[in-house]
Amino acid sequence: MTKNLLLEIGLEEIPAHIVGPSSLQLVERTKNFLNENRLTYDEIVPFSTPRRLAVIVKNLADKQADIEESSKGPAKKIALDSEGQWSKAAIGFARGQGVSVEEIYFKEIKGIDYVHVDKFIAGKPAKEILVHLDKVITSMSFPVSMKWSSYHLNYIRPIHWITAMLDEEIIPFSLLDIQTSNTTRGHRFLGKDLSLSTALDYEAALEKEFVIADSAKRKNRIVSQIQTIAETHQWQITIVPDLLEEINNLIEYPTTFYGTFNKEYLNIPKEILITSMRDHQRYIDVADQKGNLLPYFISVRNGNAEYIETVVKGNEKVLTARLDDGKFFYEEDKKITIEECVEQLKQVTFHEQIGSVSDKMQRVRSFAQVIGTTVGLSVEELTSLDRAAAIYKFDLVTNVVGEFPELQGIMGEKYALLQGESAAVATAIREHYLPISSDGELPQTTIGAVLAIADKLESVMSFFAIGKIPTGSNDPYALRRQTFGIVRIIEKQNWFFPFGTLRKELLQSLLTSPKNLVQGYEQSSKEVIDFVKARLHQLLRNEDIRYDVIDAALHSNQEDLIEIVKASRILEKHLQDNTFKPTIEALTRVLNLAKKNKELLTDFSPVVDESLFETLSEKQLAAHIEKIEDRFYQLDSEEKYQALKSLQPVIDAFFDENMVMADNEAIRNNRLALLKKIAQLTLSFASVDELIVK
Repeated sequence: MTKNLLLEIGLEEIPAHIVGPSSLQLVERTKNFLNENRLTYDEIVPFSTPRRLAVIVKNLADKQADIEESSKGPAKKIALDSEGQWSKAAIGFARGQGVSVEEIYFKEIKGIDYVHVDKFIAGKPAKEILVHLDKVITSMSFPVSMKWSSYHLNYIRPIHWITAMLDEEIIPFSLLDIQTSNTTRGHRFLGKDLSLSTALDYEAALEKEFVIADSAKRKNRIVSQIQTIAETHQWQITIVPDLLEEINNLIEYPTTFYGTFNKEYLNIPKEILITSMRDHQRYIDVADQKGNLLPYFISVRNGNAEYIETVVKGNEKVLTARLDDGKFFYEEDKKITIEECVEQLKQVTFHEQIGSVSDKMQRVRSFAQVIGTTVGLSVEELTSLDRAAAIYKFDLVTNVVGEFPELQGIMGEKYALLQGESAAVATAIREHYLPISSDGELPQTTIGAVLAIADKLESVMSFFAIGKIPTGSNDPYALRRQTFGIVRIIEKQNWFFPFGTLRKELLQSLLTSPKNLVQGYEQSSKEVIDFVKARLHQLLRNEDIRYDVIDAALHSNQEDLIEIVKASRILEKHLQDNTFKPTIEALTRVLNLAKKNKELLTDFSPVVDESLFETLSEKQLAAHIEKIEDRFYQLDSEEKYQALKSLQPVIDAFFDENMVMADNEAIRNNRLALLKKIAQLTLSFASVDELIVK
């Protein structure tokens, strides 16, 4: 027999961005509770609004599953004493299992008899278990929480009611001073408190009191209403998913409407208008069929259509005030020059231990030239890059960006064009912020890409220099995201990027810099390189490349980040080849000998004396190495793998016929020199001894 369980936590309004994750968490906590208590069910249906988190568990078993199990105890020789009586060990085992020694029997396992007992534990009625549902509520965690009154419970917002029902019965328990009931609350202004006859009445009963408790249904209703308005007026609209999610989690009963604003505001940049509407007022902006912004907006009311005209006028008034500010700030910004803004940046602190934004820009300007030269920018591109790097943060001190921080970079591009900067410079100013999320849009221009790398790399190196290194989940300066952005940009552009050498050149480019930073740059060198490689690892894991394959590429002697990426992909591509295992085993045998003789990896010019060869396999191996080593470093990753693969049969023949560690020192060193050449070629591609081959 099954029943339906309802659990609702009634709260003060929860921040919109926390509603969705909290609803998912409640489902997970409920699932864990039921599984741990052996209560089976068909499904858990979530419900959420700003004022409630709830679940309905459908077809919940009315009792726990019974347990029938056999428990193994000590061996027979331990369970019985010399007189054949039960030992203390056997008696203690039986007591611990809740049975008497009379219920013990012996069962042979691998030739040895062990004590066993059979247990049957009858499942308890679900009602006896569900009175502990308060543990589900108190087990939840939130990014921010609060205390209220004299209670010690931390929670996202104060709890006002708890509804807990098993079909028509109330599940009795209390939390703080709240006793569970079959009562829930409707819309704060339009609805009333209501008593539920049974758990499955929940959704329909709330809708009568102006609450759409199902988040997905509420969202679909919002989208449908917005689309109806747009189709009626032949408007084009863009419903941004994050904005829709926020709107949905701010309301319990949606009614969509549209308003208007003075078309004179269309003369200011559309980004100011859209940011005012979307980010500040949570409105949907409207365009004509050609994509031109129109002086209208769509919004969603938390309530019904009564007095909607008053609501429209109120929203229009609020938006007009916001747009007035935007227009005023924009007109004021046009009166100041880029140079004046750049000068002001000397007074804007980037970080107290690192310096001003102006100081940062000077370092980035130097970095950008080194990186731009390394990746092959033309003289014209380097000139544009230098100009962009000299001014790229200027919009931070403009009025519009002060009011709308979301528009940094975007307004920089617009103001740069207004003041006669080239399109290349203006675009780079906007693109240097990209990507703004781990999977966000990347710069499209080479100048913007280099400036983005230089800006992010300077931040990472400078924060590492002062010891602000991310630990665990703590990353207040978003250095992981910025470094992952660097890696993604390099991978997209397919740029030569020898990070170890390049880092040294970057530091040499700094003519003046605080002593603490210079020392910090040097001392944090290894940490920065490892940090960048960790983001490479992340990039490759996102492609489902095996861990050992990634480690093999990362632990190579290769400096170029893009070659590390390519080597990983090539190794992953060939994992299932019939030749892969023998190739890797042959190369690994060489590397293992090289690691035992560390001088092999420190002497970079091994000399092989052909007159010391004693066997044909030595000559053939030397000839094969000579054939590939002259051109090896000019090959692409696939060609390098194929060249190394071609060594496998001659390596195997060499080991079959020769004793590497010969008694004759000259012959031994000559053979080690041969192997060193192979080790150097291999390690320039990947440390293949990291690979797991079966």
